Amino acid sequence: MNDFDMLKQLQRPTGKVKMVLDTDAYNEIDDQFAIAYALLAPEKIDLQAIYAAPFFNTRSQGPEDGMERSYNEILKLLRLAGREDMISKTFKGSRGYLKDEKTPVESPAVEDLIEKARAASPEAPLYVVAIGAITNVASAFIKAPEVAKNTVVVWLGGHAWHWPDTREFNMMQDVAAARVIFDSEAALVQLPCMGVVSQCTVTRPELEYWLKGKNPLADYLAENTIAEAESYAAGTAWSRAIWDITTVAWIVDTEKKIVCDRIERRPIPEYDDHYGFDGRRPWMQYVWHINRDALFTDLFTRLTRG
Repeated sequence: MNDFDMLKQLQRPTGKVKMVLDTDAYNEIDDQFAIAYALLAPEKIDLQAIYAAPFFNTRSQGPEDGMERSYNEILKLLRLAGREDMISKTFKGSRGYLKDEKTPVESPAVEDLIEKARAASPEAPLYVVAIGAITNVASAFIKAPEVAKNTVVVWLGGHAWHWPDTREFNMMQDVAAARVIFDSEAALVQLPCMGVVSQCTVTRPELEYWLKGKNPLADYLAENTIAEAESYAAGTAWSRAIWDITTVAWIVDTEKKIVCDRIERRPIPEYDDHYGFDGRRPWMQYVWHINRDALFTDLFTRLTRG
């Protein structure tokens, strides 16, 4: 794709877009907020599918188990939201990470993403919002590289470019997959974690004031977040990271009052936990600031709207 077409595709969408959401929903408590946000913004988002992504930490026994747990958590959220219609559009993803940059990990999510991307075009792209290890998306691009140009990938991964390393959970789980995405023909929007979206945290009083007692979904989000934070920070003035919602906000925020971005030449994630920079590489959108209060006001308003 030439520079003109890439820059055009990187502009913030002004109308309603077709979107898929790739999420390791059981890994944390903030993916659930992102799923809810996407479901509650029908004026901006036509949610086509949700994909379960792999993860491995103390909440899973391995990447495949993490993906399975995430799949079940997505279904739980959909039922709480009264969106059983999306269950048939929810797909299991990769059972492991990429072993190299040329071999895809097959899954129903990968097949569905390829099908939906083929139906899109550079003029009407599919927005691929990813909030976990980006194995599913990279696998789709390896298997069918021609579909990348029909997508805009909005990924929460890596740290800010000024951060001393790239050892962020989503990035470091599958560096090969991140490299595939940064080298692809897809239009790319990066929301870095530490140094950018890390300011997006929420406190217990806010959760109780805005969400408790409003509806089953709001109750679950509040109770789940409070229980998680209290499990390690009881007795302290804690605030809990809710980072994943920033990806959905990039699409919803047509007037650019919440998410600030700028056009940059994209780096390449290196295997030594750093970025490699080269001014000849393709363009991308780099998010450098989030208006935290405006974001949570919009999210909480949507979650409690009658």
